[in-house]
Amino acid sequence: MFNIVAFSFVFVGSALASAGLIWLLQPFWRRYALAKPNSRSSHKVPTPQSGGIAVIAVSVTIVALATALMPGMAADTWRLLVVLTGAVAIAIVGAIDDVHALEAVPRLLLQTAAVALVIAALPPDLRIIHALPWWVERAIILMGGVWFVNLVNFMDGIDWMTVAEIFPVTAGLALFGLMGALPQDATLVALAVCGAIIGFAPFNRPVARLFLGDVGSLPLGLLLGWLLTLLAGGGHLAAALLLPLYYIADATITLLRRLVTRQPVMHAHRTHFYQRAMDGGYSAYQIVVRVFLVNVVILGLAAVTLLAPSFTLQLVALALGCVLVGALLCNFNRN
Repeated sequence: MFNIVAFSFVFVGSALASAGLIWLLQPFWRRYALAKPNSRSSHKVPTPQSGGIAVIAVSVTIVALATALMPGMAADTWRLLVVLTGAVAIAIVGAIDDVHALEAVPRLLLQTAAVALVIAALPPDLRIIHALPWWVERAIILMGGVWFVNLVNFMDGIDWMTVAEIFPVTAGLALFGLMGALPQDATLVALAVCGAIIGFAPFNRPVARLFLGDVGSLPLGLLLGWLLTLLAGGGHLAAALLLPLYYIADATITLLRRLVTRQPVMHAHRTHFYQRAMDGGYSAYQIVVRVFLVNVVILGLAAVTLLAPSFTLQLVALALGCVLVGALLCNFNRN
């Protein structure tokens, strides 16, 4: 009961602190951090960005304070500290990229270093696919982590899109943590991020007054990747694949399609499914509501795989999730 009460304070405190810090920093962002529209933008007027500074700062601070006040919350405090350090480090990379665009190669190398740091903090006995050698699995996690960080960044292209994804995913992770599928410190991180993104949501509501920026999307991808890896390593691979399924499908299929058609994959573009839907006439509201509803249903499917851990049921849940996401992508592509 004590942990549930403490977790509730973490969630509410993160939401209020995030909203409050954003409100305080708005004059600064309007002066120094304006994102000007270009051919790839979905906005039409210069809009402040770097709202992710508040989201990440609040998330990290709340988690650090909670673990300091409740020493038993983190089984390995130094591992959690490494993860938070990696999130701050990649947020700095994102902040630099927001102000002065970095070249693709150094940006990718810095992202890889941050992901490698977080992977080094994983429990040494964590395994997802036992048939693979340990080092092969860690290499796959590294490549997958770098891709996940980037896909979260790629998908942050219209108002409320990140909110429609991050909120249900982190809410699901927090719920699963309370069910015992994640360590307490990971559950704490999920709740802090969930609350912070709720605090950001009113400012990003279409038409947005504030964008998240790379300073927010990159560390969010890193923290979500870490949480999903822990979930998969706890024997819940199906749930870990289901929760971010829409983001994975949209970003990965788009990348593969650009590779096949020999389009530059390292350059920004407007060919994601959700961007095609907007260009086809859907409003930001129509897109994000569909994404959010699909994510809620997928969260339910993921919860079923935890409540009734049957291999057959996991396959059925994954298949249903793929059908649901596929239908949404087809709808976006046709519009």
